[in-house]
Amino acid sequence: MKVKTRIEDLKKKLKEKSVVVVGMARTGMAAAEFLAKVGAKVIVTEIKTEGELGTTVHRLRSLGVELELGGHSPQIFLRGDLIVLSPGVNPALPPLERARVEGIPIVSEIELASWFLNPPIIAVTGTNGKSTTSSLIGHILSRWGKKVFVGGNIGTPLTGYLLQGENADYIVAEISSFQLEAICSFRPWIALLLNLGEDHLDRHPTFSSYAEAKRKIFLNQGPGDWAVVNDDDAAVANLTTEIRAQLLPFGRKWRGEMGVTLEDEKVIIYKGRGDEERFPLERVKIIGMHNAENIMAAVGAAKICGVPREAIQESLESFAGLEHRLELVGKWRGVSFYNDSKATNVASSIRALMSFKQPIILLAGGRDKGGDYSSLREVIKERVKALILMGEAKKKMKEALQGSVLTHMVEGMEEGVTLAWKLAHQGDVVLLSPACSSFDMYKDYRERGTTFKEITLKLRK
Repeated sequence: MKVKTRIEDLKKKLKEKSVVVVGMARTGMAAAEFLAKVGAKVIVTEIKTEGELGTTVHRLRSLGVELELGGHSPQIFLRGDLIVLSPGVNPALPPLERARVEGIPIVSEIELASWFLNPPIIAVTGTNGKSTTSSLIGHILSRWGKKVFVGGNIGTPLTGYLLQGENADYIVAEISSFQLEAICSFRPWIALLLNLGEDHLDRHPTFSSYAEAKRKIFLNQGPGDWAVVNDDDAAVANLTTEIRAQLLPFGRKWRGEMGVTLEDEKVIIYKGRGDEERFPLERVKIIGMHNAENIMAAVGAAKICGVPREAIQESLESFAGLEHRLELVGKWRGVSFYNDSKATNVASSIRALMSFKQPIILLAGGRDKGGDYSSLREVIKERVKALILMGEAKKKMKEALQGSVLTHMVEGMEEGVTLAWKLAHQGDVVLLSPACSSFDMYKDYRERGTTFKEITLKLRK
């Protein structure tokens, strides 16, 4: 039996089927709990040991979930009628290859959740800006008076929404390339592709394979759906030729009959079928050209939903942005401190650097993700007065950026922030924008950003 046919059967008859959930992080936990709730026989396989996982194992055991901890044995995978992957699990794992040979369907958690979701899905993907754009769309729809769930790759997983038993008017889902790798029928009503740059090349073997994973967001769309795409991004444009949904382009250069554009970096303009609406940006709190692009995308999605101009404008002005995304921590002695810990790739750090006209002292480094740091050279030469490097990637970054700016190597965040404070003068910006993941020194980018803020706030004393 073909895999797609088996999936259609499973969607109707999950009860009493054996389902293997691979990975026991936040998304895997939600998927396992949901599957247990609908009556499936659930097996969770996790590389971490019970000692490493702590009390989380008790919750699943209380639901009758079978656990394999401390490794993945091939025989466990072969017991499943269906396999559900957590986003952090590489689909190239050898036991998964064996399962494919046996014809066992392998899907991501968003695919599983989509079988049970009724509200219209607005799905947001891209290399950078996903969280801000998803949150902004949710903010606009909520201020319009709609009940909105915002989750997926941020906040609560989609199966977590199903467990809550809520009934939203719209679901806004941030979607990563990892989640898109293993979809089959996932079909958003509105799919947004914000941009494409080098990222996760430690997981995807090539940029092309990464881009192909992103393109899957449009895979199952039809003429009744919408694709909101960045017309300024050549890599995105290359992926739009086979889209069957209605296209709504956005971009600074877009001048077509229907789409969203930017005028003089001050006004967002939406062009619909025969009408035009203008959204001034002077009172908008989130800064930077990259956020102008995020706003264009969000405005496009909001107009597809039918949100009036006044409600969108009020929402744009009341949106405060997200923690760890170009977040202003404070200003002391004329020096501004910004936390951009979410900048876990080179493209995101370039966007952050382009957001300031003041001289910048940049704190960067962490765990290498396979990006090309040399692409930072020009913007660093132009805007950075001192570069402070930390983490596992600091030597690699220093070699790639040799000669571009005065560079310092430090052992950790506290030493880096202290040095930045000594180097800074009135009118400067101290910016944490790592261009790397956080996993060498921190649990995640949130912990890294929080540490930066805590150290920075001590400078006031």
